[in-house]
Amino acid sequence: MDNRLSESAENFTWLISNFVDEMPGVEHAVVVSSDGLLLTASEGFPEEHAEQLAAIASGMQSLADGTARLFGKGTSEQLILRMEHGHLFVMSISDGSTLAVLTASSADMKIVAYKMALLVESAGHVLTPQLRSQLREVITP
Repeated sequence: MDNRLSESAENFTWLISNFVDEMPGVEHAVVVSSDGLLLTASEGFPEEHAEQLAAIASGMQSLADGTARLFGKGTSEQLILRMEHGHLFVMSISDGSTLAVLTASSADMKIVAYKMALLVESAGHVLTPQLRSQLREVITP
């Protein structure tokens, strides 16, 4: 199997890593498919941790979506988990895909949330079924 990425897949993975590199306090990011599989992770994030974060983000997004539906509040837009030494932001991208971002406690939560929204808005249309399929094949050959 050829594990080389198409130009659009390379650009998407670069976009996620660049987000981490450019945002003060952001440590790692992953993109998760609607079925909870890791699609891509920021450069330098150990694969085992990326897969664990993908599962956590998928579960959190599922609970939030179910809660929103149960109480007639529309859809879940963003989840923020504040921890003693950092934050976990979870935001829906498209077709059930999710962006999860881990930050240090020093990160400006408002700026991270705003920049995530911009990233999701600009990347959402790129994350086609074909691109998701290719990213999955590379992550799990």
